[in-house]
Amino acid sequence: MKKIIQITAGRGPEECTWVVAQVLKTLLDEAQQLGLNPIVLHRETGNINGTVLSATVMVEGKNSSEFVKSWKGTILWIGQSQFRKMHKRKNWFIGIFELNNFVPTKFNEKEIEYQAMRSSGAGGQNVNKVNTAIRATHKPTGIAVVSMDSRSQHQNKKLATERLLEKLNEENLKSFQQQIQNEWQNQTEVQRGSPTRIFRGSDFKNQKTEKNFKSARQKLKRDLGKNLNE
Repeated sequence: MKKIIQITAGRGPEECTWVVAQVLKTLLDEAQQLGLNPIVLHRETGNINGTVLSATVMVEGKNSSEFVKSWKGTILWIGQSQFRKMHKRKNWFIGIFELNNFVPTKFNEKEIEYQAMRSSGAGGQNVNKVNTAIRATHKPTGIAVVSMDSRSQHQNKKLATERLLEKLNEENLKSFQQQIQNEWQNQTEVQRGSPTRIFRGSDFKNQKTEKNFKSARQKLKRDLGKNLNE
């Protein structure tokens, strides 16, 4: 299973971009320790060396859903600013959001239409008079490329196929980057409060957030006692 998440500083100051960089490193390490395969798909660096404004990560593995759920939400770092030593603020928030899985256009050679055509320009008598050039068209998308580099039609077909694959990969990358941009528009405001995870200090130690179930347990005991009496 694959999950895609975005770690973002939102509109936070430079301190938040430092936190994003630390969270990215911690998240990748934790994912690998759990046997998952994290892949950084996109990274936008901050204005200061060593900071990250936004990062998009794909997590692959059997328990990727549970892993993403354990990180998704607001992340809080409690510590002194790394850039403004006299700054009084101690709480810095960033956000982790799950992105809709991007479905790239798959490359299938059976969906390519090849058309032989006469080469143009310099290249010798054989090139100009014989249909050695090849136009390759990806029928689902309409993307087309032409190869007339070689005097061999077979070689031009091979080159056209390779170029078409490169073109499809470029289009997939553009579409994915556009999706990230669209998501970014909706995520510039990072919500404060009820953080999913809390980190402290310059060494970025993880502080476990434990929920208090005392009141819930007491209610269950009362309900159980009431049922027994009845």
